Amino acid sequence: MKKILLLSDTHSFIDDQILKFVKQADEVWHAGDIGDLHVTDMIKDVKPLRAVYGNIDDNKARAEFPLDNRFLVEGVSVWITHIGGYPNKYNQRVREELNRNPPKLFICGHSHILKVQYDKRLNLLHLNPGAAGKHGFHKVRTMLRFEIDKGEIKNMEIIELANRS
Repeated sequence: MKKILLLSDTHSFIDDQILKFVKQADEVWHAGDIGDLHVTDMIKDVKPLRAVYGNIDDNKARAEFPLDNRFLVEGVSVWITHIGGYPNKYNQRVREELNRNPPKLFICGHSHILKVQYDKRLNLLHLNPGAAGKHGFHKVRTMLRFEIDKGEIKNMEIIELANRS
C-alpha cells in the first residue's frame, strides 16, 4: 500500500502546512506549475517525489521533470501531465493517446479547480488537486490525499489548506 499526496500549482510557494502533509505520505506527486525548484527540493528532502513541469515552469524545471509522467504503482497505471483537460473535454495533445491507452488514474493540474471525476467511457479516474500555492484566482488552497493498494484507489481525501491570502 502507498499513501499518496497529490498537489499542483504551487507557483514557488511551500509552507509548513504543506510539509506537514508531505511527511504523512509515502510518495508526493506534483502535477506542474512548480515555480521555483526550491519547492520540489524541499519535498524531495522529506519524501520521494514524482512530478511534471507546467506552463509557467522554466528550463531548469523542464530539465528535471518531464511533460508527461507515466508509471505503475501497486498495480495502478498512472499518467500525470499539467494540461490535460477533463472527461469529454481532454486537451487535444493527450486525447489520442488517452483513447488508445488510457491509464487507470489520469492526473492534471493547471485549472486551479479541484476535481475528482470518473470517466465511464475510458474507465479511468480523473484527478485535479486544485492549487496548493497562493498565485491564481482560487480562493482556497487544496491538495488530495489517497491510498493505492493492490490495484485499488481508496480513502480519497480533499485537503483544504487555507484561504489564499
